[in-house]
Amino acid sequence: MIFFDPGFYFNFIGRNQFRMEKYDPRVDAYIDKSADFAKPILSHIREMVHRVAPELSEAMKWGFPFFDYKGPVCQMAAFKRHCAFGFWREKMLNDPKGYLKVDGEESSAGSFGQIFSISDLPPEEVLVDFIHQALAINEKGVKVEKKPAAPKAGVEMPAEFDKLLRENLVAMDNFEKFSPSKKREYLEWFAEAKSDATRQKRIDQALEWIAEGKSRHWKYQ
Repeated sequence: MIFFDPGFYFNFIGRNQFRMEKYDPRVDAYIDKSADFAKPILSHIREMVHRVAPELSEAMKWGFPFFDYKGPVCQMAAFKRHCAFGFWREKMLNDPKGYLKVDGEESSAGSFGQIFSISDLPPEEVLVDFIHQALAINEKGVKVEKKPAAPKAGVEMPAEFDKLLRENLVAMDNFEKFSPSKKREYLEWFAEAKSDATRQKRIDQALEWIAEGKSRHWKYQ
């Protein structure tokens, strides 16, 4: 004879209801479709974030998994060769040991640079502290003060980019069809490079993206 345990039943339903509220199946699908090297990294970050802060819920924004509590707290992403983990208000976090790479070269590198394995993440106690700080910021409703935008001056097209663009008819045609703001995003990206090597690397990458009809920030659209 099989006995029915109502306590077990309701505990089971409760746990699954909690998961449905806090976990987003789209994040499961995102992890499943990621490269093999990225799956354990994303799963580790996801498990750690929920363990540290059970009040966080998941969402997909701009094509990437986010963890929210009264607004975005942190996010993760997988690319072809690396992963990224970052905090939405990273510039407001106290970071005495300098783990955060707020002014990093690559916008796809999150708050800690490119992550190739779990060992590339900061120590867990550091991440726990950052998560708690970020939760407190959102709890208090702290807003980032925005400085009035200064009028934008013209951005000159680098001669090497102009030359390479003219040699690539597909890229040139796509670039000409871009709106002024999309063109400017690429030109500003080149101008912000701190070395000739970095600028050339960005130009080469831009030509590849433009030939595919992609804007500078296509990954986040």
